Amino acid sequence: MRKRAAALCGAAVMAGTFTAVPAEASAPGTGTTTTHAAKLSWKSCATEDHPTLQCASLKVPLDHRRPDGEKITLALSRVPHTARTFQGPLLVNPGGPGGSGLTLAGFVASSLPPKVAAQYDVIGFDPRGVGASKPALDCKPGHFGPVRPDSLPATPAIERANLARARSFAAACGKKYAHLLPYIDTAGAVRDMDAIRQALGAKKINYFGYSYGTYLGAVYAKFFPERVRRLVLDSVVDPTDVWYEANLNQDVAFNDRHRAFLAWVAEHDATYGLGTDPEKIEATWYAMRTALAKKPADGTVGASELEDTFIPGGYYNGYWPHLAEAFAAYVNDKDPGPLVQAYEDFGAVDASGDNGYSVYTSVQCRDADWARDWRRWREDNWAVYEKAPFMTWNNAWYNAPCAFWPTDSRRPVNVANGKLPPALLFQATGDAATPYEGGVTVHRLLARSSLVVEEGGGNHGITLSGNACLDRHLAAYLKDGTVPRGFGEADAVCEALPDPKPSAAGTASAKAGSAPSNGSALHGLLGFRR
Repeated sequence: MRKRAAALCGAAVMAGTFTAVPAEASAPGTGTTTTHAAKLSWKSCATEDHPTLQCASLKVPLDHRRPDGEKITLALSRVPHTARTFQGPLLVNPGGPGGSGLTLAGFVASSLPPKVAAQYDVIGFDPRGVGASKPALDCKPGHFGPVRPDSLPATPAIERANLARARSFAAACGKKYAHLLPYIDTAGAVRDMDAIRQALGAKKINYFGYSYGTYLGAVYAKFFPERVRRLVLDSVVDPTDVWYEANLNQDVAFNDRHRAFLAWVAEHDATYGLGTDPEKIEATWYAMRTALAKKPADGTVGASELEDTFIPGGYYNGYWPHLAEAFAAYVNDKDPGPLVQAYEDFGAVDASGDNGYSVYTSVQCRDADWARDWRRWREDNWAVYEKAPFMTWNNAWYNAPCAFWPTDSRRPVNVANGKLPPALLFQATGDAATPYEGGVTVHRLLARSSLVVEEGGGNHGITLSGNACLDRHLAAYLKDGTVPRGFGEADAVCEALPDPKPSAAGTASAKAGSAPSNGSALHGLLGFRR
């Protein structure tokens, strides 16, 4: 999980255990479309924030081994280059899996230094099954509607209720999308990316991915190393533990991050009045959870919804003031209103629409093996819960459909790559969603890559969020390929931004995706688990 500054000059992490690359992915380009992609027809889809944004669509094979077979449609966006110097397309992806990338193109183009952004066509896209791409998956509308069973399976009845939900979601996906599910995976998405490259008329692409988007980019680079010009990976997935073990590792890291939030609340007792002892505040938080399990706030926020509400605080500390205000109002004033509002702002993302979660499960369940015996899940998650209770069971049920998924699973891709130009990686030491070791591992696996570490940072998705040190490295790389070179685990270290001040509590700027600041604007766009 987290490592401190002293470790950054130490020896590299030892190699993890890999499963062999799937046979159909063993050679670059194997199974890809051999016909020429149609030329894209770009039309304006300008917004007030992004007046030059354009949109297009591209038909690609559902099964790239059968290029003349059934087609699906990808939705694309573009901010075109304006400089004389043109460095080609820069494909951007927000993660997930299941995150829509259409809006991210405008954000990236407007957040990079203008002279750098002007040299690229910044290309957003909705991966297969996502958002405006067709067909878009929607397995079981209302699956996350409140109030769900308590995530903590303290009794056999609660466990059975949660298992029934997981089975029913998997069954609904299988019934509704039986012919699609075998093709909704990372391998299909990277072949779609190469079809986008062909349609753009580019010999090579530049790529910038966050979170799961780092795995997507690393797999693309494995399949098509000769077609990668520049590769930026921010908040890096560890490809050696996808995806069952990765989620267990997340549980421990999110627990640490939640405790960091509670310690921050303790530092600001004058504002929130919840005390100065983080351990006592933690006990108060769990007492709130117990109370909501018995009597949901406003008939909407039970124990599971409370966890949904506070999990985003593990991704981005800019949400902490708003969450702390809701916590304090419920405890000190017996007022559930701010808590219900916080749930609507942060926790109800999946409750309001099933597309992102449908793609999330489809990709993760298909990409790699998951335990099919629920006894394994029960044993592993109770063991992790003993040391990390905050998110463990909530996360287990979020992923539990994979225990019953109607397709078989592929083998994970070994992304080790000695054929790439220098890649640039960014990683925060306290990242909960993609713990620090993932960045170190991929740095070792991608020859000639450079790793920039945000020391003391805990946010997920750290470039273009206000840290000038990180953004200087990003801009230099995109400008002319410059990467830092150092010794040990990190090639460069940037100091994290300070934690937020309580003054933002309760304001619109604290809400997910609605803030004018780059930090919260970015985190409203990224395709996180929540």
